[in-house]
Amino acid sequence: MQQVAVLGATGSIGASALDVIARHPDRLQASVLAAGSQVEALLVLCRKHRPAHAVIADEVLFATLRDGLRDAGLPTQAHAGSQALDDLAASDACHTVIAAIVGAAGLSSTLSAARAGKRLLLANKESLVLAGELLMAAAREGGATIIPIDSEHNAIFQCLAGCKDAATLSRITLTASGGPFRGRSCSELAQITPAQAVAHPKWSMGPKISVDSATLMNKGLEVIEAHHLFGVPCERIRVLVHPQSLVHSIVDFIDGSSLAQLGLPDMRTALAVGLGWPQRIESGVGSLDLLTEGGRLDFEAPDLDAFPCLALAFCALQAGGTAPAVLNAANEEAVSAFLQGRIGFLSIPDTVTATLDAVPMQSADSLNTLLAADAQARVQARAFIDKPATQRKYAHA
Repeated sequence: MQQVAVLGATGSIGASALDVIARHPDRLQASVLAAGSQVEALLVLCRKHRPAHAVIADEVLFATLRDGLRDAGLPTQAHAGSQALDDLAASDACHTVIAAIVGAAGLSSTLSAARAGKRLLLANKESLVLAGELLMAAAREGGATIIPIDSEHNAIFQCLAGCKDAATLSRITLTASGGPFRGRSCSELAQITPAQAVAHPKWSMGPKISVDSATLMNKGLEVIEAHHLFGVPCERIRVLVHPQSLVHSIVDFIDGSSLAQLGLPDMRTALAVGLGWPQRIESGVGSLDLLTEGGRLDFEAPDLDAFPCLALAFCALQAGGTAPAVLNAANEEAVSAFLQGRIGFLSIPDTVTATLDAVPMQSADSLNTLLAADAQARVQARAFIDKPATQRKYAHA
């Protein structure tokens, strides 16, 4: 029986993961469920899946979790805090860790799982963007197997089918749906509201990831991820907008072959690959029928003038060192401010640009250095966000 820790269980990826796990009670069990602050939602999941352990990151909510488990008559052990999360991710309580905590908050537990040699189903972009070199080194040293759960990277993983020689790859193409605002100009984007930005046309995701999709920052973060996961330099990674969202990635090889992975836009496919690999297991997702899906596949270059976040991510990857960490931190602050209605949609790339300019790049030689860069970037980003709107013109001036 494969014991699975679902970190970020109350989010959309956590829900998809638990759906797949529940389809295979003979081989998969959710042994650890973790959430940030949604303690009532976590209790609902515990009553349904009966894990051995439940963790709430917000320590203030420990008593609520403990008492809720007791009142439900569950033997599930309650835990709270980031250290408990790290310890469980590295413990015998699980063989597999699904890292689906959004943002830099998921980094520590992801590193713990990698060092402990777990099968790591990685859905936390920031672990690779903030500390890609450190995470991949920890996985090598610990003997961990990393299977990416982003649909694009999972597609590359499937196309490579265990091939470890990056020299055989000539190019990786990541596809983007284009988000809800594909085809709109900068002037049209100026009045975008948070409600519009989180309404993704293809995927059901959390608000932060949805906004990243709308700005194309998610694709920029995925470029950085692909560089670390597959050892491919940024000049051999490209992004194409593919509105049907059926081709998830394409891998070109030096012999002229190109392999693409296609499927319906449902995260359960990637999760089933990660949970069952090298075997295939049922995910609950139907087979793709191109005729019923419209019978066509369209591709176009991204509009970097209207969506400069993608270009900013390429620049940060080329700069190297702490630049990707600064990019990620500034983006998190900007997206949070946008969702709160404090800044406009176009101020997200403005904030990232201003922060990258303000924070000097350093060598990413330790986690402390990266965390310090992250903290410095957040200070700079917040200072930019707090400026009057008339002084916040930057990339779009």
